[in-house]
Amino acid sequence: MDIKLSACFIAVDDHDKALAFYRDVLGFEVRNDVGFEGMRWVTVGPPSQPDVDIVLEPPLANPNASAADKEAMAELLAKGQLRGVIFSTDDCDATFERISASGAEVLQEPIDQPYGVRDCAFRDPSGNMLRFNQPRGQ
Repeated sequence: MDIKLSACFIAVDDHDKALAFYRDVLGFEVRNDVGFEGMRWVTVGPPSQPDVDIVLEPPLANPNASAADKEAMAELLAKGQLRGVIFSTDDCDATFERISASGAEVLQEPIDQPYGVRDCAFRDPSGNMLRFNQPRGQ
C-alpha cells in the first residue's frame, strides 16, 4: 500500500493577500480558484510538486458552523494560534533573504537546529507560522 500526501489546508483571512504571498513571494503556482456559497478556496503548490496541493481556505470553511465558531476561528487565526506548515528548501539562507525582502514578518532568522536542519520562520499575511527547513549537509 502506497499512501502519499495529496492536499493540506491553510486558513487565510484574505485570499488576495495570501495569493500575493504564496504565488509572488514563494513562487507557488495557482492551480484552482473556486467560489462556493460565499466562500473562496484557492489551491496553490510548488511547481516541483504537482501532486501536492495547498488549499487556502477561510478559517472555518463549514457553511453549517455557528457564528460563534466562525468568530472563534477568526480570532485564533488573527493571534497566529492555528497550526503552521513546514516547507523544505535547498538553501535556507537564500529563502530567508527572498521572503524577508518581501516584508513578511520574521519569526526566526536562519539557525542550525540540534535536530539536523538549518531553518527560519515567518508569518504569512494571515498570521500562520511557516518554517523553512534545509537538511544540514546540503
